[in-house]
Amino acid sequence: MYSIYLKELRSFFNSMIGYLVIIIFLSVSGLFAWVFPGNILDLEQASMYSFFSMAPYVLLLLIPAVTMRVFAEEKKTGTIELLLSKPITEWNLLLGKYLGSLTLVMIAILPTLVYYFSIVQLSQTQSGIDAAATFGAFLGLFFLVMAYTAIGVLASALSENQIIAFLLALIVSYAMFDSFVFLSELNEWSGFSLLLKKLGFAYHYEALRRGVIDSRNVIYFLSVTGLLLVGTNLVLVSRKWK
Repeated sequence: MYSIYLKELRSFFNSMIGYLVIIIFLSVSGLFAWVFPGNILDLEQASMYSFFSMAPYVLLLLIPAVTMRVFAEEKKTGTIELLLSKPITEWNLLLGKYLGSLTLVMIAILPTLVYYFSIVQLSQTQSGIDAAATFGAFLGLFFLVMAYTAIGVLASALSENQIIAFLLALIVSYAMFDSFVFLSELNEWSGFSLLLKKLGFAYHYEALRRGVIDSRNVIYFLSVTGLLLVGTNLVLVSRKWK
């Protein structure tokens, strides 16, 4: 698994994909955080609210772009059969590729910690920013990235076409983040509004973003990610038997 993980990570940085993902995410997040209306300076309070509000939507586009080639390219070139014939389990192959993609996205997010330290320095008091809420928001973003990446890897395993894998991952990720909130606001579902909200990513991400480190939110993201990875493993196993 470790060799596959390193190979996957190197493949991102041997091409332009890894650098583009990092540059695009930092550029867009920087513009929303410090330049566009509603930015950190406009709010006149020590908060990273604008960054954590837009980050899930930027990642909706970037993560499918990272994961679309993970298995789709292997299937298109025929190298997936070669990989599956080697003395490694499907789980080792899957986790190596999944963790490689996850690491790239986390490398892109890591420099945004500078925003936190900048706000601390800009605020009138060193304790101006809510450290607990900010830590919870970063934790929520990490779990959200885990789930998005698992969706992207599954989409790539289901298709030989990278564009289809990208669109599938984008649609499913957006649906999981926003659609349940939309459904909960419909009058027809008013009796189940809270239940519907809890089925989606947004409810649990928002809870963590407020600094509420509830084990139920953590378990939700871990469970969804685990189920998606199990589904991907089943796709790989079925292909091997075919």
